[in-house]
Amino acid sequence: MQKSLVLVVGAGASKEVNLPVGAELKSRIARALDIRYSNGYRRSSGDGAIDDAFREIARELNPRQVDINPFLHLSWRIRDAMPQAISIDNFIDSHRGEEHIATCGKLAIAKCILTAEAESSLFVNRRDLAPKIDFAAVESTWFNSFFQLLTENCQERDIDERLSRIAVVTFNYDRCVEHYLFGALQNYYGIAPERAAEALKHLQVFHPYGSVGRLPWQADRDGIDYGATIGGKGLIDAAKAIRTFTEGIDRETSDVDAIRAVLRDASRIAFLGFAFHRLNVALLFPGLSDGEPVPNRPTFATGIGISRADGDAIASELSKLGATSHERFQVRSDLTCAGLFREYWRSLGLA
Repeated sequence: MQKSLVLVVGAGASKEVNLPVGAELKSRIARALDIRYSNGYRRSSGDGAIDDAFREIARELNPRQVDINPFLHLSWRIRDAMPQAISIDNFIDSHRGEEHIATCGKLAIAKCILTAEAESSLFVNRRDLAPKIDFAAVESTWFNSFFQLLTENCQERDIDERLSRIAVVTFNYDRCVEHYLFGALQNYYGIAPERAAEALKHLQVFHPYGSVGRLPWQADRDGIDYGATIGGKGLIDAAKAIRTFTEGIDRETSDVDAIRAVLRDASRIAFLGFAFHRLNVALLFPGLSDGEPVPNRPTFATGIGISRADGDAIASELSKLGATSHERFQVRSDLTCAGLFREYWRSLGLA
């Protein structure tokens, strides 16, 4: 089904609910992997769950001699390289074939993202008498603006069809979009969790690089709560759901073909908090075939931190790849993600 609107979501979008962007995530990963011991045995720094995960993996490799030193040395390599790396994804991709570097990096990503979810504005304390998102706290974010766009002139009986006209491609490992919408539909329409989960089956959400796991309402079993605190074994499972760039473009094991098809046929595209790193752009748009026309569709993007010169360069690159024509690409360096929805409300509308 052709999508009326496709959202391409980057780290800047989750920042609106207090999750870390690239530089901050790199710093958190470096701290988590700085696993050291005082007196040779008592951990004095680094993350305990990652430490436990290393021991679980080392035990599987050699039950007779559990040696985590190889993983510690690789962790320190990642720690020391983070200031130089564009992102943790780029660093792992630069070390293709070094399986244990990918393992260490993925464990750190999973741990840091779950912790960030727990610290975000969307976190729900399950111990509360009536646990739900504090929607007043996220009223000024793009999540609320998007939900208003989604539900404009839309009764509950029509929400399935409305959701089916949208797709989300999120490069974030977090589950902010799914978690928010699950709670927001229940709160707004007064529906049961089961009905909200059923409605969200109509919304296509792609994670090209995976995520830290499926939420409980998405999974028959082994779901991971938003912002969950998990130990070493759980962390290993969460890390398995994260993909490297090479894994993300593997046509046999990833959704890359479906993602490209959705974007190719989309009526409109909106990039939210997306940094337009070349690896990510190449994953989305493989390029035009000979003689194929460039789609002349409205395409919008937030561009905080992107210079005018780089904005023009991005527009030219997207045009060459067949994403959109240069003239129809609107990149706004003065707008947040929420601001983009306010500025282009009618242009992005679904009603």
